[in-house]
Amino acid sequence: MRKIYLVNLKLFIAGLCIAVFIASCKKDNNNATPTPAVPVNFATLGLYEYASATNRRVYIPVTALGSVPLNPGYLTIFDTGSTGMTMDANGILPASMITSSGITVPAGDSIVYNGITVTSQTATISYGGVGGITKEYGNLAYATVKIGDSNGSITTSRIPFFFYYKAVDQTTGQSLPTHQNDVFGVGPGVSFTMSAIGSPLSYFSLANNIASGFKLAMFNNASFSTTNATYVAGLLTIGLTPNDLSASGFIMHPLTYYTVGGYSPDINGTINYNGTNVAATILLDTGTPSISILENSAAASNTAMLPANTNVTVTTPQGFNYQYTTTSSYNITQVDRPSYSQDIRTIFSIDFFLNNEYLLDYTHHQIGLKNN
Repeated sequence: MRKIYLVNLKLFIAGLCIAVFIASCKKDNNNATPTPAVPVNFATLGLYEYASATNRRVYIPVTALGSVPLNPGYLTIFDTGSTGMTMDANGILPASMITSSGITVPAGDSIVYNGITVTSQTATISYGGVGGITKEYGNLAYATVKIGDSNGSITTSRIPFFFYYKAVDQTTGQSLPTHQNDVFGVGPGVSFTMSAIGSPLSYFSLANNIASGFKLAMFNNASFSTTNATYVAGLLTIGLTPNDLSASGFIMHPLTYYTVGGYSPDINGTINYNGTNVAATILLDTGTPSISILENSAAASNTAMLPANTNVTVTTPQGFNYQYTTTSSYNITQVDRPSYSQDIRTIFSIDFFLNNEYLLDYTHHQIGLKNN
């Protein structure tokens, strides 16, 4: 996920009411691992779409952590480009547990608060790219997570996530408003920063003929409202049928395993623009809200925007093909030298998902793509 924040997120994310309940804090020495997965046969949920200028975001609501109800809930960025859920502890844990230097947990121990276990394992997680990195500071935690709201919901088993107490924009040095950087990372493998953390969608126990994973329907372009987040039903399906994997038109792309991070969400392909062919390592990223980044070591400059009306073609060795045309408001595309961006990946933004369906198979370690 590259960082381009929407200026109005706090209108519907920050400052949401939390139900009043009796707090209970205690030490927990025997609960630092996930519990057995929750049996689920199949689940389809809606997501929320929101836009600000040329930026677009898709969110999934989290409406309970442990036994703490979050009313009406926090909208977390649905992100195919990272792995693991991160959640701001402010407004969830008692204020007395959060200081300017961290969450109060005894060294080498853990604290349980209303079904949320916060461990003493701390870390810093970074999001973004050149000129715009945000860092979250916090702790490894465990809880059941209720995903969705009154439109439809599902609750996980007790799973690991990152509980942060502050998120700081490294360019300005300013802390972001509470819950503005909550991320629901559904990528494969595990978090690069904390290997105990995987995708929240990977912990469900499914029927024998259902593979672990999810698929995304094409996002509804008309529902990206600039006034409020719009609920769009049926965008996310948890669990993959044999038909999804073999007869529904998805073209499958195998994923590569790495010692750090496990299976990567990147696939191989070729990008063509302005008569130039570039071999690419491609990340399809719902967490990048507007600007796609094409990496080309032979580019004429460190970074440059492609003009409007430029045709860009994406092909993969497995036979997937996709073509788009840049405009001033959609499919905005930038070409970077990897030596400048410090990233070899070509990253396609959320606009890719307006025209293509996406499938991630955790069981067989593959990504499926289908255009319409």
